Amino acid sequence: MVRVRFAPSPTGKLHIGGLRTALYNFLYARHHDGDFILRIEDTDQTRKKEGAVQDIIDALHWAGLDFDEGPGKEGDVGPYYQSERKDLYKKYVDQLIEQDHAYYAFDTSEEIDQMRERLKKSGNPSPKYDSITRQSMKNSLTMPQDEVERKLENGDEYVVRLKVPRRETIRFEDEVRGYVSFESKGLDDQVLLKSDGMPTYHLANVVDDHLMNISHVIRGEEWLSSTPKHMLLYEYLGWEPPVMAHLPLIMSPSGGKLSKRKAEQEGIPINTVDYRELDYEPEALINFLAMLGWSPGDDREILSLDELTEEFSLERINKSGAVFNYKKLNWYNEQYMKEKSPEALLDRVREDAAEFGFDEVSDDYLLQIIPLMQERATRVPEIIEEGRFFFEEPEEYDEQAIKKWKDDSDELVKRFLEKVEQISETEFEAANIKQAVKEITDEKGVGFGKVAMPLRVAVTGQGYGPDLFPTIEVLGKETALDRIRRALQELG
Repeated sequence: MVRVRFAPSPTGKLHIGGLRTALYNFLYARHHDGDFILRIEDTDQTRKKEGAVQDIIDALHWAGLDFDEGPGKEGDVGPYYQSERKDLYKKYVDQLIEQDHAYYAFDTSEEIDQMRERLKKSGNPSPKYDSITRQSMKNSLTMPQDEVERKLENGDEYVVRLKVPRRETIRFEDEVRGYVSFESKGLDDQVLLKSDGMPTYHLANVVDDHLMNISHVIRGEEWLSSTPKHMLLYEYLGWEPPVMAHLPLIMSPSGGKLSKRKAEQEGIPINTVDYRELDYEPEALINFLAMLGWSPGDDREILSLDELTEEFSLERINKSGAVFNYKKLNWYNEQYMKEKSPEALLDRVREDAAEFGFDEVSDDYLLQIIPLMQERATRVPEIIEEGRFFFEEPEEYDEQAIKKWKDDSDELVKRFLEKVEQISETEFEAANIKQAVKEITDEKGVGFGKVAMPLRVAVTGQGYGPDLFPTIEVLGKETALDRIRRALQELG
């Protein structure tokens, strides 16, 4: 049975790259009728942030990626916080030490720093605690057994390190990258158990994946270099490793990994909660992220979560990094927003209207505005932000819009006033308003825009916006004509 896990560290808000990792795990599990597990990897208590776990859970729920097991959804293999599994790891550490695959190291951080400085001076640019340097350090491989036992009995501080072989090729198959190999001489003797008794990510990761029956590990490319250490642990503990799949990096438009600094420079929100607060459609973000390193194998771009689940496979994940195209995300959001009925957006638009102080507006009025603005807006808040003229008279006219008020605009707008004043309140509809403009263009021998553009400036204060004639109809005869008269005074 397929069992996958999303295992973030609670060090801050859920990064957009983390959401993509969660999505790919979710899709793979659902495609194979398997289980999607959330595990919190909080072994590093110094970096844990208050509220981070709840942010992760809320983000997954908002995105529609509900997990089958995890915090608050206990299964048979919990607990799902690594900090609560501390007692589980010790016996595996003891087993590794007993089998000579791990050892106690009593070096202080100062002694390790001194070793590194010494090796740097002798020409080693990146010294590490490994199969060579361990021979000159204070550990159970170099110290007499009775001294080691005495230190342990005295409660001296120590860590447990993995005993990485000196000359060995570690080879494994990755579902995305094919066969991957590493030489053990390039690996350090990874710390498995810290001085506070907590396991490091590497030990906890392997033990938990085994005890939780994880069949596939789908994670970011940044963990690829750690995988050979994990493979050694699986081998030494006598366990079958899960299938590995390392996802391509998400790249900045300007090049390089999309780090927090790069995202800020590019104006790209970096955390999932940012998109929620900006009122993006979760379906749009999920569709966009799914295509960020994967494709369905054809030219389709719009796929629902159910369709993504049906189509998803590890074989179609790209090896190379995928560029985060913010404009493309906005395009996705526009598509999903257009598909929603005005009624489905009403509550959100009403909240936005209230924030702007337009809290006395009726639902009927909002339901007339939403479809007009929906076609032009990228996000729901823009319906009110860009459509404030539906609620209040523009205080000033946009500078670019004023340029569209030409020498003959006065005459044409006055003629429009004369015609529209004759239209009754009950017949003040978009079709009749448009017909009045057409009659003027025929009468004066001018193009449609010659009349329509100054009218738009007059009623909205802008040189762009939703369909003009339905806009004038929604504003109503009295409001529209008052604004036109004001514009004749101020712009004429």
